Amino acid sequence: MIRLDGLTKVFRGRGAPAVDGLTCTIEPGVVTGFLGPNGAGKTTTMRLILGLDRPTSGAATIDGKTYRQLTDPLRTVGALLDARAVHPNRTVRNHLRWVAASNRIPAQRVDEVLGTVGLAGVAGARAGTLSLGMSQRLGIAAALIGDPPVLLFDEPVNGLDPEGIRWVRTLLRTLAGEGRTVLVSSHLLSEMADTADHLVVIGKGRLIADTTVADFVGHGAAVRVRSPRRDELAGALTAAGWTVGRDGDALLVSGGAIEAVGELAARHAIPLHELSPQQATLEQAYLALTDSATDYRGTTEYRGMTR
Repeated sequence: MIRLDGLTKVFRGRGAPAVDGLTCTIEPGVVTGFLGPNGAGKTTTMRLILGLDRPTSGAATIDGKTYRQLTDPLRTVGALLDARAVHPNRTVRNHLRWVAASNRIPAQRVDEVLGTVGLAGVAGARAGTLSLGMSQRLGIAAALIGDPPVLLFDEPVNGLDPEGIRWVRTLLRTLAGEGRTVLVSSHLLSEMADTADHLVVIGKGRLIADTTVADFVGHGAAVRVRSPRRDELAGALTAAGWTVGRDGDALLVSGGAIEAVGELAARHAIPLHELSPQQATLEQAYLALTDSATDYRGTTEYRGMTR
């Protein structure tokens, strides 16, 4: 497993920490989605786990050891952080041979992972000529080459076509199903909803949520109610301690089970035209939770040049 214990990173010249006292455990056997707004500290956290940056305080360990303490680390941890971080003039096969040799991994492993990621047909092509999607596949091959029990992926589906996205989704779930620890950072929330079992959400370097996808989304659940006596029903629901919002001519009730809402309406003899559960999407739950932790916002208005 991956353990973060008070992990903190402060870069010189920046006031606020990039990662601020982060404590959580990334468990094996599940796909853990690592979410947060731009600038939240996700990539920095992954770099700290991989020993590419040194923490200012706290620690990031893999089965009790820091990355720098691992012998032949690619046999323990595989990672994809930047798909373009390859020598452009090396062939696909030679790049992987170099990666394998650096950790005493048998050369025949290269052809095995090329087949896994679907790049056997371009093994002789220069890495610098690959498209972004194919570069992602090469990066995934390098992460898998040591057959490691721990895997970290930063935006692994960036640049992939729909078939490639589905392939990555299946691969991640297969790896987790084998008992491996799989941590995936992504901004594609719909994909995380289909792939992840657990979520770690950070904002401004701090932990916001560490929970299952089902529980995370469940916090945004509501009951949708329509009634010809809407205002009277809203008053009764509010008096009962529930939060009531509006959705057109309907009410959205938070904090009450659908059965309890129906029973309250019956006690007050209020007729209902609709009573239905409303499950929040991962995107809705995420945006509601991280709204105050978003540093970079654009406007919805566009102004052209003054001519």
